[in-house]
Amino acid sequence: MKRRSLILGAGTALLGACQAPSPEVAGGWVGASAARGHRLRAALPDFTAAPVKRCQTLIIGGGVSGLACARALVNAKHDDVVLLELEDSAGGNSRGHQMGGMACPLGAHYLPVPGRDSPEVYHLLEELGLVRQVLGRAVYEERHLCHSPQERLFFQGQWHEGLLPPALTPGTREQYQRFEAAVDAVQRQLRFTIPSHRAGWTPKHAELDGQTFATWLRSQGLDDAQLLWYLDYCCRDDFGAGLTTVSAWAGLHYFASRHGFHPPGDSAQEREPVLTWPQGNGYLIEAMSAGLQAQLHSGRTVLRISPDKHQVQVQAWNEATQSPEVWEAKQVVLATPLFIANRLLAGSLAPLRDAAQVLRYAPWLVANLQIGAPLLQRVGAPPSWDNVVYGGQALGYVDAMHQSLSPQSGATVLTAYWALPQARRAELLQADWRPWLGQVLAQLSHVHPDLPAQLLRADLMRWGHAMSIPVPVLRGASSLAALRRPQGRLHFAHSDLAGYSVFEEAYTRGVEVAAMIAGKHR
Repeated sequence: MKRRSLILGAGTALLGACQAPSPEVAGGWVGASAARGHRLRAALPDFTAAPVKRCQTLIIGGGVSGLACARALVNAKHDDVVLLELEDSAGGNSRGHQMGGMACPLGAHYLPVPGRDSPEVYHLLEELGLVRQVLGRAVYEERHLCHSPQERLFFQGQWHEGLLPPALTPGTREQYQRFEAAVDAVQRQLRFTIPSHRAGWTPKHAELDGQTFATWLRSQGLDDAQLLWYLDYCCRDDFGAGLTTVSAWAGLHYFASRHGFHPPGDSAQEREPVLTWPQGNGYLIEAMSAGLQAQLHSGRTVLRISPDKHQVQVQAWNEATQSPEVWEAKQVVLATPLFIANRLLAGSLAPLRDAAQVLRYAPWLVANLQIGAPLLQRVGAPPSWDNVVYGGQALGYVDAMHQSLSPQSGATVLTAYWALPQARRAELLQADWRPWLGQVLAQLSHVHPDLPAQLLRADLMRWGHAMSIPVPVLRGASSLAALRRPQGRLHFAHSDLAGYSVFEEAYTRGVEVAAMIAGKHR
């Protein structure tokens, strides 16, 4: 999910030292229902008298992959398609939200402009009117590109433009340059693409995948504190875990698959352009869902999938009517996280079972903070879309009204992201949301001491399994490669197959699966 794909990361000590919110502040938990997802843990209801519904292709999961697959099938005139979605609206971890009449994200909140290896994503943006070709060049609609200033970092008592800490010493500058050279070297020697499967997989990729990013950095003699903080931040932002957890392949892929790494003052330094909206990637979800009203069946909790030679039977719970229903389809697409797919198939598929054993997921907390007026500012760079504090465990916040064309700042929603350690997943289920809000305020009040007094409302979103963490040996796992191929009448379409979670991976996989299915029925 990355903050395009989510995050927050606070230590347990913060529970005792959090900034207490005012008792008058309204708010609470919003978004996805943990109770629905946890129906998988309970005994199955009686399906013997449930009505049976039939379709040619059944898609399970209305996140980016599922929507992409359904949309591509409908566009290919293969419209006997049904999409079952757990929640009352589609979107996965790209859903949007509203507070005080202002749109804001609940999860992923931006999309880098796609490169040449992501033609499917480019064509989507073209269809939505976000980009057009002018004299052979891609020209994006300015109002959808992130407005300037894009990002800033609070470092040594003031705000600095950009997120890479200033190189104040010769030692730091030298380490920045050495890491730049290392990234350039792997870009020349190996191919890195988004989506990643288009780069192929070699023994050199596998060597990087077999060790942590931290181990690889040590082997290169890269140990500057500022550089390591920045690289750890990038890993937590994109992958939900730090450089001691993710693989070296993932850490290098972050840079080598795009514009590389460029220290401050580098003549080649170029800030990656990104598309963003007040509701984050919810904007794209709304556009992708618009033509799927007939196919989308929301509020369905799928509980069991039983494939046989001639069809696949799917047992689901209708949350609106509180009753069971049965679906039968010739082809089923599982656009769910692979650990969920494994439970739905009761561990009956060997490569899926193997993949579920090695996958690890990052829990996230996303806090939308509605404020009535601009916050007091420290010296340095002006308020930006993305605002990060050096040395903090949290990943900072984005300003939902940054894309507004209003010449004056005013009321807005700040969306703060934290990636929690996996061990704290169970804590997210606790009923009381206020201690979690206290932790959020403790992180941000360091730079915005007036935030608690300005806070009007806080809506918190908890993601128990927000995104796959690319731990060592995951990306090169044979089980993931096997699941990219049809398994009888079952097809797998989720960014888990890439080992990490970003829009481009999810969308492309959904389109690829649709092409396989549509090709069978021509």
